[in-house]
Amino acid sequence: MIIHLADKSEVDTERDLSSAEKHILQKLLCYKVYAQSVAEFRQKKEKAFRVGWNDSGPVRETPIMAKVAEKLEAELRLRLQAQPGQ
Repeated sequence: MIIHLADKSEVDTERDLSSAEKHILQKLLCYKVYAQSVAEFRQKKEKAFRVGWNDSGPVRETPIMAKVAEKLEAELRLRLQAQPGQ
């Protein structure tokens, strides 16, 4: 999967992310859709990195993964702003 970032760069998940990071990315994609706030998204993201892949222990958040998480957080903000009553 290719992820296009705000700075016009791209992340190729096959090439640029480890297996553990890809697992966390799957979680972040779900959190982007279901989180009710940016704070909740951040909390879930931190827990995913702390717990790791199948409770294997912490995964270090690389600069590339941080950029991907920033993009997903920005998309979450747009979703929340578009919701009636927000």
